[in-house]
Amino acid sequence: MDMHTVVVGTSGTTAEDVVAVARHGARVELSSAAVDALAASRLIVDALAAKPEPVYGVSTGFGALASRHISTELRAQLQRNIVRSHAAGMGPRVEREVVRALMFLRLKTVASGHTGVRPEVAQTMADVLNAGITPVVHEYGSLGCSGDLAPLSHCALTLMGEGDAEGPDGTVRPAGELLAAHGITPVELREKEGLALLNGTDGMLGMLVMALADLRTLYTSADITAALSLEALLGTDKVLAPELHAIRPHPGQGVSADNMLRVLAGSGLTGHHQDDAPRVQDAYSVRCAPQVNGAGRDTLDYAAVVAGRELASSVDNPVVLPDGRVESNGNFHGAPVAYVLDFLAIVAADLGSICERRTDRLLDKNRSHGLPPFLADDAGVDSGLMIAQYTQAALVSEMKRLAVPASADSIPSSAMQEDHVSMGWSAARKLRTAVDNLARIVAVELYAATRAVEIRAAEGLVPAPASQAAVAALRAAGAEGPGPDRFLAPDLAAADTFVREGRLVAAVEPVTGALA
Repeated sequence: MDMHTVVVGTSGTTAEDVVAVARHGARVELSSAAVDALAASRLIVDALAAKPEPVYGVSTGFGALASRHISTELRAQLQRNIVRSHAAGMGPRVEREVVRALMFLRLKTVASGHTGVRPEVAQTMADVLNAGITPVVHEYGSLGCSGDLAPLSHCALTLMGEGDAEGPDGTVRPAGELLAAHGITPVELREKEGLALLNGTDGMLGMLVMALADLRTLYTSADITAALSLEALLGTDKVLAPELHAIRPHPGQGVSADNMLRVLAGSGLTGHHQDDAPRVQDAYSVRCAPQVNGAGRDTLDYAAVVAGRELASSVDNPVVLPDGRVESNGNFHGAPVAYVLDFLAIVAADLGSICERRTDRLLDKNRSHGLPPFLADDAGVDSGLMIAQYTQAALVSEMKRLAVPASADSIPSSAMQEDHVSMGWSAARKLRTAVDNLARIVAVELYAATRAVEIRAAEGLVPAPASQAAVAALRAAGAEGPGPDRFLAPDLAAADTFVREGRLVAAVEPVTGALA
């Protein structure tokens, strides 16, 4: 567990805070302002609960059952029941980091003072996170409207000491046992609290924030692999000139072109060895890499704007307003987040596709400008990287299926009361798979491109200093260079780890300077 502490206030939570808590085990503390806001909003809820008039979520049923007024003696049972009944997820367990992000973001909204939850409930949420207790949350159960209901319900169930959770040692045990072992008293929910713990976009937002962090690294890595492939194919770096990209001023395009140009600085391969097979222009997958990578970068930037807005939001229904009103709303609808999750799956698929096209070109003796077939040591006896490209192609094909938008679908629920839903949770789940696949695809291009660059170097050509640094670091990481056929899966796995951990970027930056 990282000893870094994230302080949760009434506002100001950042994407970096989410990643710190979800992935790195940062501790969570409530600010004094948050505690005061929690107490103030609870006074408003208590006052409304004492009145004879029904108030949704405080003294009524939920969803299609909102017309029933609930008597005082049944309200605690009502809040317990909504958690128990809504904890209806099925399928495989969701990853620990996703559940931690889910819990932390729900705490962030609770701490805003717009939910009416008591300070002691919020403190218990922080205590569970700090103890490393992770509720068992399942893959299926959220339609992304009324928020991520089932996933959040499984988390709320743990706060009540019910259901199953994973301890800090990775063992799944009854939640009540884990709370007791860490000296945490289960909460007894009061008016509105059960509903407030369930009604948010926290799961899809947490997955969006983490996907953005991963994709930033992968896009920079893909700029590097595109440059390596251009170099190995004896392409021209003239297409990367800043003045060409200035006349089509998409920001990401200029960034990607600059990254590639810096990686290729000092290369003895680019643009000088086309006498035997002259070509006026390189193929689109090489020449248009900045345009494709850059458009994806711009999409990431837009998605980050949406994530920032959602991080600044208090998503609940009803909400407690500063003037004392408790008002119903539709802010729990996941459409804004769902759309950008789907946008990211689309650009990730396209990035994977262009990486695969360059890999195939490196392996094809008819298009590689003098490289051996499949980069094999003794083609015919050796198959080289033939099947590595098959694996990459299979991943790209799945990426295209994952790019089909979940948010274009809606399925009615709750007796047609909730008749248009976002499917944002589903969009987030498939994006996680897409991001994992993209790392593998970029890793295969890296593995092929570095092998091709080494083959060129053996012929007496001098690669760029940054390319040499990338090759040396990848080899040190366990992915071997050219030679006779060997068991290839371990090399590809090493390249995958090298890329997804950001080590490719770290390897070249001492030469290129910081890449964007």
